[in-house]
Amino acid sequence: MAELEISAVSKKFGDFVAVDNVDLTIADQEFMVLLGPSGCGKSTLLRSIAGLEDVTDGRISIGGRDVTTATPRDRRISMVFQSYAVFPHMTVFDNIAFGLKRQKKPEDEIKNRVQKAADLLHIEELLDRFPNSLSGGQRQRVAVARSIAYDADVLLMDEPLSNLDALLRMEMRAELKALVREIHATVIYVTHDQVEALSMGDRIAIMKEGAIQQIDAPISVYDRPSNLFVAGFIGNPPMNLIDVRVSGDQVSLAGQAITVAEPPGDGRHILGVRAENLELAGEGVGFSTEVLVTEPLGSHNLITCSLGDGFIKVSTHPDEKPSPGTLVWLHPLPDKIRWFDPESGWAT
Repeated sequence: MAELEISAVSKKFGDFVAVDNVDLTIADQEFMVLLGPSGCGKSTLLRSIAGLEDVTDGRISIGGRDVTTATPRDRRISMVFQSYAVFPHMTVFDNIAFGLKRQKKPEDEIKNRVQKAADLLHIEELLDRFPNSLSGGQRQRVAVARSIAYDADVLLMDEPLSNLDALLRMEMRAELKALVREIHATVIYVTHDQVEALSMGDRIAIMKEGAIQQIDAPISVYDRPSNLFVAGFIGNPPMNLIDVRVSGDQVSLAGQAITVAEPPGDGRHILGVRAENLELAGEGVGFSTEVLVTEPLGSHNLITCSLGDGFIKVSTHPDEKPSPGTLVWLHPLPDKIRWFDPESGWAT
């Protein structure tokens, strides 16, 4: 059993609060992603779980054991770093076997575990080679294999794919997701890449300034962001956020009015809607806007339109390609609208 519980954990460096009173429970065999911009505290939280940083306040337990003050070795965790962290003077075999040898495991067990991990990562033919003869993707596979061979309770990954090119990252994402399912591991994965988070995680914990903003399944985070930060951070493009006034079922935006089925209450609100949830409609349906730029992206077109003093993004079918300067009518899908309080920034 490798459930991990983080209770009211904070980490300070002097007066700077890197991790701010975080509560997070990760189930056995769950793939949890810590997502956020650089400097949000996600890597510091991961290092605190690993025992590489001492927490200022709070408690960390793994499998029911309080490991708050335990050494990294006693926490039964393994970690994959962004920089691979493979030993250049050791063969691939010895790199993978490093942790097992430090545990003084029997030679036969070491050989079997290394072989199994190498087979899972498809690097069984590289065991006699040295890291300087490997590609970046192969070195990352060695680092992952070493963590798997260690047979830890929890596998920690700190932006392990960020040094790879885009195509290799996509391949490794799929491989890692399948691998984790096969080895039944509890995984905490740190990234600033929302595509990695949305495609890999069972749940996502989104962080800002050391605090968790939302914890939910990827599709829920995407469709129902908890606040303006999450709405603006998740999605490519981010969610459109429009300052509006509501009166009854009438919503006024940029001098125009549309009718909504479930109004949030009279007054000022922020209307959030994804680019793919805005339909090109017939004249008089929805609200009108002028096309500024159309970007053909193969599977869809991304259209930027003017709206008052700002702009709005619309995703359309590849065959729908209005020219710049064209006036179009946009209709937001009623069940895909998200409302936010303009003062607090939180969803209403």
